[in-house]
Amino acid sequence: MSAADKTYHALLARHDAMRLRRQLLSPGGGPDADHGSSFGNPAGQPYDGAADQRIIMRHLDLVTPFEELIAHLYQALFTRHPSLRSLFPATMEFQQAHLARAFWYLLENLDKPEQVVATFNQLGRDHRKLGVRPAQYAAFEAALCEALRIRAGEHWTEELEQAWVRMLRFGVTAMVQGADAALREPPCWQATVTGHRLIGPDLAVLRVRPHEPFPHRAGQYTALESARLPHTWRSYYLAGVPGREGELELHVRCTGPGGVSEALVHHTAVGDRIQLGPPKGNLRLDEKPVDELLLVAWDTGWAAMKALLQELDGRARTAPGMPRVRLFLGADALSDLYDTEYLTGLERRRPWLTVIPVTGTAQGEDVYGELVRAVTRSGPSASGRALLAGPPAMVQTVTAALAHAGLPAERVLHDLLPAGPRDLPRSAEGFGPAGAQEFPGQPVPA
Repeated sequence: MSAADKTYHALLARHDAMRLRRQLLSPGGGPDADHGSSFGNPAGQPYDGAADQRIIMRHLDLVTPFEELIAHLYQALFTRHPSLRSLFPATMEFQQAHLARAFWYLLENLDKPEQVVATFNQLGRDHRKLGVRPAQYAAFEAALCEALRIRAGEHWTEELEQAWVRMLRFGVTAMVQGADAALREPPCWQATVTGHRLIGPDLAVLRVRPHEPFPHRAGQYTALESARLPHTWRSYYLAGVPGREGELELHVRCTGPGGVSEALVHHTAVGDRIQLGPPKGNLRLDEKPVDELLLVAWDTGWAAMKALLQELDGRARTAPGMPRVRLFLGADALSDLYDTEYLTGLERRRPWLTVIPVTGTAQGEDVYGELVRAVTRSGPSASGRALLAGPPAMVQTVTAALAHAGLPAERVLHDLLPAGPRDLPRSAEGFGPAGAQEFPGQPVPA
């Protein structure tokens, strides 16, 4: 073991001992106790994120493209601490893109610290499934500083490095607090595949049974790891509420060779084990009555809508009145639509539901053009709400169309946050691109 690795492991052990001591000495000894960290507390001393945002953006061209900065970062991290390599997947492309989105998210939102804290609290809760500990963040910080010096070269300044370090520490502190607040919750759930049904050549519906109760609500998604691809997680919507035995349903379309979706669709069978991350997501039904509810899904985004419809169906049995519900279900071709028998039966039994399938598009037109026309044709009610699930481009396109049609932005829910791994010129306004992919962990219709 190298001297650097010995130092790292000593720091790791010291952190765990201090954390345990805090829990034992604090009233209740639980996650409500003090969970400060060496990175500082976002809820304590105010952080001037806007000032660091200006510094970093002013010198952004020194360290972009982020892909190169991140390549140097991981090279430094694994050189200093080879043992950390086992925490990451064999192929690093997705991980590097994920980190690039994280950097963009921070840069775009540093002037909104409350939003950053909320997002990174959730990210820290979710990262527990990877076995990440605060001492590892310290190693990551040192690697980032080395990468910044390599990329900036002779133009490196102490001011620039410290702005990056403060930004990183602010996000990391929120992640540590989010992880500590969820100590009573498992970092991940072991589950057994109880059903695997192929629908066409590249689509499968899986049923899995978690070994412990999996507390989720309709419309949420979970990250999933196949035993065939350790440390590689992809997010999928959960279709429906748990059954009598706590089973979960997932819809997975294979998007290419060698990934999680291929492992789940073509190389998974009943009895196989998988792991589930904590449930999360923004799609939810409002407790307050609304006149109209638009549900818009593309391909396997239908899984989220199936869950929401099942919750609505349960409410309809006791509620005195139901909103008008229109489900727009889009796909590239009619043959890509599935679960149609379930939908037809539900629509026939529930007068409050109208299902509008939308397929195909005009030549030379945006792939989601026909879906946009269908959703906006009758004009959404200004007092209604819309819930969207599908690829990021679909969510962005339909969200913009609904806003243009007069539906206020706060009445449109989806799981897409504005961040994207693209480069900006030094003089760019607005601090970054908007909406290439969600950070962190866009549920993929795959």
